[in-house]
Amino acid sequence: MSLTPVTAMPKRPPGRRLAAALRTLPLALLLLLVAGLPPAPLAPARAAEPAPAELVLFSRPACPWCARWDAEIGGSYPLSDEGRQAPLRRVDMTAPLPQDLAAIEGLRFSPTFVLLRHGREVGRIVGYPGEDFFWPQLDELLAQPETAAGTPRQQTKQ
Repeated sequence: MSLTPVTAMPKRPPGRRLAAALRTLPLALLLLLVAGLPPAPLAPARAAEPAPAELVLFSRPACPWCARWDAEIGGSYPLSDEGRQAPLRRVDMTAPLPQDLAAIEGLRFSPTFVLLRHGREVGRIVGYPGEDFFWPQLDELLAQPETAAGTPRQQTKQ
């Protein structure tokens, strides 16, 4: 038995290799696509609903206590459990209040944190008492039910 050198093997026409590769390409792409897809949702997608609660930070420009809050808590607040329950919204007290906040009265000190549920005031923290006191006060506000009239249930001063 004699071995035939590789160079003596019959060559396929180049078009056949390309055609074979193109036939398998869609299948390969489909497998890659399906493998990377997340599972289908069990329930139909709904429009994003606004958070039922929000923490509104009323502040003035150049407020040193606001700057201290930003330095101690501001960066971590959105990542906290409280920040997920009540996302932060900042409002400049020196500008006219947004229309949806026009009913909030008695804003004299900066910062003032007002917890809203469904647009109604649940309570507030007036001033910034420092990180060690802010979190427990906020947790207490988050645990409070909304009042029928939407008026503050609790006011905490610095």
